[in-house]
Amino acid sequence: MGQPVLGTPWHKLGKSVSEEELEAVDKYWRCANYLSIGQIYLRSNPLMKGDFNRDDIKYRLVGHWGTTPGLNFLFGHVNRLIHDHNQNTVFLMGPGHGGPAGTAQSLLDGTYTETYPRITKDEAGLQKFFRQFSYPGGIPSHYAPETPGSIHEGGELGYVLSHAYGAVLDNPSLLAVAVVGDGESETGPLATSWQTNKFLDPLTDGIVLPILHLNGYKIANPSILSRISGEERDEFFRGMGYHPYVFTAGFDDEDHSSIHRRFAALLETVFDEICNIKTRAQAGEEARPAYPMIVFRTPKGWTCPAYIDGKKTEGSWRAHQVPLASARDTEAHFEVLKNWMKSYKPEELFDENGAIKSDVVAAMPQGDLRLGANPNANGGKLRHNLDLPDAKDFAIDVEKGGHGCGAVEATRVLGDFTAEVINKNRDSFRIFGPDETASNRLQPSYRVTDKQWFGEINADPQNDEHMAPVGNVIEQLSEHQCEGLLEGYVLTGRNGIWSSYESFVHVVDSMINQHCKWLEACVRHIPWRRPISGINLLISSHVWRQDHNGFSHQDPGFVDIMLNKSFNNDHVTNIYFPADANLLLAVAERAFTSTNCFNAIFAGKQPAPTWVTLDDAREELKRGVVEWKWASTVQKGEEPDLVIASCGDVPTQEALAAVELLDKLGVHVRFVNVVDLLKIQNAQENDQAISDEEFVKLFSADKPVLFAFHAYAGSIRRLIWNRPNHDNFCVHGYEEQGSTTTPYDMVRQNHMDRWALAQDALRLVDADKWKDQIDAWEKFRADAFQFAVDKGYDHPAFTDWRWHDAKDSAEVLSATKATGGDNE
Repeated sequence: MGQPVLGTPWHKLGKSVSEEELEAVDKYWRCANYLSIGQIYLRSNPLMKGDFNRDDIKYRLVGHWGTTPGLNFLFGHVNRLIHDHNQNTVFLMGPGHGGPAGTAQSLLDGTYTETYPRITKDEAGLQKFFRQFSYPGGIPSHYAPETPGSIHEGGELGYVLSHAYGAVLDNPSLLAVAVVGDGESETGPLATSWQTNKFLDPLTDGIVLPILHLNGYKIANPSILSRISGEERDEFFRGMGYHPYVFTAGFDDEDHSSIHRRFAALLETVFDEICNIKTRAQAGEEARPAYPMIVFRTPKGWTCPAYIDGKKTEGSWRAHQVPLASARDTEAHFEVLKNWMKSYKPEELFDENGAIKSDVVAAMPQGDLRLGANPNANGGKLRHNLDLPDAKDFAIDVEKGGHGCGAVEATRVLGDFTAEVINKNRDSFRIFGPDETASNRLQPSYRVTDKQWFGEINADPQNDEHMAPVGNVIEQLSEHQCEGLLEGYVLTGRNGIWSSYESFVHVVDSMINQHCKWLEACVRHIPWRRPISGINLLISSHVWRQDHNGFSHQDPGFVDIMLNKSFNNDHVTNIYFPADANLLLAVAERAFTSTNCFNAIFAGKQPAPTWVTLDDAREELKRGVVEWKWASTVQKGEEPDLVIASCGDVPTQEALAAVELLDKLGVHVRFVNVVDLLKIQNAQENDQAISDEEFVKLFSADKPVLFAFHAYAGSIRRLIWNRPNHDNFCVHGYEEQGSTTTPYDMVRQNHMDRWALAQDALRLVDADKWKDQIDAWEKFRADAFQFAVDKGYDHPAFTDWRWHDAKDSAEVLSATKATGGDNE
């Protein structure tokens, strides 16, 4: 299973680290520190030659020093480990503001110049390297996608372990070194991600080495874990299933050679323990190991001036950003900066031409083992297309059953399809879920795989069903973990899907925002990053079917988070509202083959009709929005009285029922369905949307349009504000009404029921003419609600309705017999 092995992984050294290697690591550290300070401060004269003066300092000093020297230290030692053991390794930087360390690392291992040839190996290239950092037209201050070797951007505070654990799943040769920052350790996502070691199988998965970078302070406050006793802290990590090793340095006058010697020995001990875990797993050990982790205690801003202007700097929150903010403005601060940079002895690190000396990088790995070149850090290099089953094997036969046939759970049909995807792609496709895989009807996967769980399993199989050390499903009740694990899995070349209840997916708004920003940066100006698989999110248990849970589970606003990323033609978001099971299958086919995007798929899990064949669904998805001619009541070649459009499964059903009500009155309707929401976006804002000419063909140039939309009505107005005929749109959406009630009452309270839609249609056509009918339907709406109050179930006029050509054939209904799951 897993990705190709690089080098000979999990190979013990069998000897101590030589003094020559330690000297090289120290030179690496000093050079990386010098490069980091240069990026923050210098715009010219990168080696401080001749008349080095304040004019060589940047006008705007942007960046962060506090966490950087510790990260540089760790980079140096991890490089040495890789060099000696040929260990396939990626380095994930959790501290958000360690960007200078990441770019310095890439320059030192040679991948930066290979990727950006303009950064030449001389003084001129060094000047460009310094000037570009946090500079107009340059690069960001974080460990961004622009930096070779990065798969975790600095803005993603709290997710580093999630990404690391996702990266090593089905990747048995990979060591993921994940550095957790002081501030990051206090976030909710990070706090729960410590638990993920309970899911990993050391035989089939790689290993995560967490390193808690405990430098004492965040931006302006002490960190919690630095202000508790060592015993309390270590017991916490032991309770999380880790074997903590504590390393402290920089708080006394210990010479650096001794510090390097101690840490190299510790890292060898830790790596030996990791290799032993792998060896025992290969020998058949079934007990969950206590994985090693390192608590790395150093002063904040380690090696910077101890005091500046009489105030403590090294070992203080004052070192967090730019310790010498007035280095250009005052001679005193400039002199401090100059002496600080000289303390790293740049004459020992660079030759007369400004190139890094060979002995500085003597302990660095080569080729693809370099941190900046590892294919796992550019996952598109490892990605391959999934072997997809034929969706026709899972489709509902609408030709036999008629439009609106059956009553199938669309997400269960998706579950059947996804189970076979797993079966054909065992080491490259996974399902993640916050305890809701079965609730969201994806449990057919359990026919082919188990839920991965490397903890205690109850001997009674009725309690712990489908649980095993190896499986393609992971469930942890944390949306952060589901999103983060899938991101790590996808960033390293694989594919998958996770599901969530619609109202709770907001928990990961910021995570998804950060992933989309990563993709936007890659699409815009980082062509060397190969396309990675799309992130697929199934959003179910949605607002229109909350008769089990109620008001707290009603919030369809996630679509607006996606819309925020849809206005710049980067096309990193897709928003799908399949109206039935076959449309959901078509969407899944596309989503599972997509790259460099986030696919939000809104689909209900309750039994519902199927409207279109799979072939028609595929054709509709190509266009994104089509007229359902079989549902339109307008005569060919004639103009409709109005257009009724729908987007979403329940709105589509209610809109079609409204069409039948109107047809009995002789009102002629063109029916339009939207499956790919962004296809109706203003063409000026989205070059993949339908043209204005196509928009007019569908929605008319001047007729009223009644639009039944799954989410908030304002989302549609936001999309079409510049489209022809937009002023004639009347949009029905969720109105923040309803609680634990019946399906009819839920749509009634939000004016999405068929009678409310038909009423508004008549108002749009001729309110005066149809006043009596409008009043009659309003009375029926009230009567139907009272019926539900009296009986506890909905009126037969609502529950028994079928589209006029639907046939409940045995063949069609057989797909719905095994409903299973719960109503959550």
